[in-house]
Amino acid sequence: MRRYCVSCIRNWYPHLKEDGIFESCPVCRGNCNCVACLRSDVLVKEMKRKAKTKEDEHVEFSVYLLQTLLPHLRLLDEEQMIENETEAKIQGISISELRVKEAVYSKDERVYCDNCKTSIFDYHRSCTLCTFDLCLSCCRELRSGQLLGEEVINKRVNQTESNDVTEPVVREWSRFGWHAESNGRIPCPKVSDECNHGFLELRSVLGQNFLTDLLCKANELAQRHELGTLDNFCTCSRLDRKTDVRYHGMRKAASRAYSSDNYLYCPRAVQPQDEDLGHFRWHWKNGEPVIVSHAIDSTTGLSWEPSVMSRALCQIAKSRHPQHLDMKAIDCLDFCEVQIKIDEFFTGYKEGRVDCLGRPRMLKLKDWPSTNLLEECLPRHCAEFISSLPFKEYTDPYGGCLNLAVKLPEECLKPDLGPKTYIAYGFLHELGCGDSVTKLHCDMSDAVNVLTHIAEVKLEVTGIENLKEKQLEQDQGDGSDGAVWDIFRRQDVPKLQEYLRKHFREFSHIHCRPLKQVIHPIHDQTFYLTVEHKRKLKEEYGIEPWTFIQKLGEAVFIPAGCPHQVRNLKSCNKVAMDFVSPESVGVCFGLTEEFRTLPINHGCAEDKLEVKKMTVYAMQDVIRKLERARLADKGSVKV
Repeated sequence: MRRYCVSCIRNWYPHLKEDGIFESCPVCRGNCNCVACLRSDVLVKEMKRKAKTKEDEHVEFSVYLLQTLLPHLRLLDEEQMIENETEAKIQGISISELRVKEAVYSKDERVYCDNCKTSIFDYHRSCTLCTFDLCLSCCRELRSGQLLGEEVINKRVNQTESNDVTEPVVREWSRFGWHAESNGRIPCPKVSDECNHGFLELRSVLGQNFLTDLLCKANELAQRHELGTLDNFCTCSRLDRKTDVRYHGMRKAASRAYSSDNYLYCPRAVQPQDEDLGHFRWHWKNGEPVIVSHAIDSTTGLSWEPSVMSRALCQIAKSRHPQHLDMKAIDCLDFCEVQIKIDEFFTGYKEGRVDCLGRPRMLKLKDWPSTNLLEECLPRHCAEFISSLPFKEYTDPYGGCLNLAVKLPEECLKPDLGPKTYIAYGFLHELGCGDSVTKLHCDMSDAVNVLTHIAEVKLEVTGIENLKEKQLEQDQGDGSDGAVWDIFRRQDVPKLQEYLRKHFREFSHIHCRPLKQVIHPIHDQTFYLTVEHKRKLKEEYGIEPWTFIQKLGEAVFIPAGCPHQVRNLKSCNKVAMDFVSPESVGVCFGLTEEFRTLPINHGCAEDKLEVKKMTVYAMQDVIRKLERARLADKGSVKV
């Protein structure tokens, strides 16, 4: 039997009345905030069990995956066929005589190219004398004399330290004078006791004919199934939207002239129908963000108050006074790391903090919880978050039939796709410097971000000259407003990059110092475009982002390849998770190529997603399920 005192009810369940708890206690409601319940992993285990034991998805989902992934599988196979021809030429034999050696790697090992850091999923070249590995893209570029990417960044600002530092990342080998021979053979660039003039030999992780055989089976299934095409329009594209910004579940987010994508699809997460998934898919394949309102309304109501989450985590700490433990935070004024007590940070989350000059002090947590897996440290919140996600065919990390990340075999090393928490202070008005922001960046995969909690802080600010008293007293907006988002279209990225390169000296980052160099305008994650910069961007280049306010309980879907930035209007607790949709595979392929050209010590240079591996295993899974469905139709026993 559970008992709750009045003090605990007021402290941990402020949204519940005493009479309500008398009728149904928090345990019965499924939202008990005691440490034991918060640390329970029963619901997460049940989600995984259901994902493993549920029947195969509808055939139409597998057919859709087949249709969407087939062109990408053909490209991967074509790349390998070209390398087979080159290897046969090097050995002076015919392709039919070629035997590609198998690379010995365990499935839980992540293999990277030693030159560009991109992941290797199958074909690659490996030194005959040492452990040097080279991906096919680098092989192709080396033979053409156009090996992309820089050696190192001459000077890089480390975003986790308080001082500028030079990071001299030195390779064990030099690219100077490294060339392929006339027949295509590539020497190993290493010159050491371990290796002295070895050559790079073609190797395969999956097997010489694995990809070709997979493609043949996929082509046969494609001929057997009638692969249709998606509609070139949706019903909302024909609506008259001049009268109401929320007309028919649409939200106005841009004012581009002669554009049909100024409105974003904004359904309500209440018993979504099958047509909603098709509607979502239409906008998603066009690279448009989607905003789903009331995403957390159907959950148990577990508290996302940061202090409640901290309560569960502090139980782990080996301290009798966990409230005094230090945690890492980022000061948004100079983007330097600071140490702060847990209780001090969360007091500021509710009540706000002001610096010595009377300006609001904006802090955001860095790496909290310290582990990247919410499932391990806050399993109850993890289960609550996953249960809140709309369009689970795409977002479910355990059983989403259209989430390619789910298709990796159990024994494979999985990429870290979350969920992760993002907790930060906020302020309604844009300060221009010191705002609580996530700077402009572009994720390698698709993402969904849910605003789970907000706290409105009343601050007496005296040190902001550019905010007049009338401005501070004006309408504070909707009480559910949490964060303002700017998401750029994929097709506008070249112009966006051009603008940032042109104006980069007008932006500041570490220690509020003006930027001195730009390696990549988006992947550096050092820019935030203020209202003024967005105005200039539209004036000079004719582009603008989708801009909208994320309200409490809303889930924002961000397509891969769309640069975006966020500014918190209130103290916010957001939870985000990445996923890989079939519609975004081509974009993810392109981003992988983009990241591999960055300097080796750039924070985004490493390919952590391994989307090519996901694509291959997803297609293997599709073929298995369609073959099983065919046998079932014939009345055969399931295999």
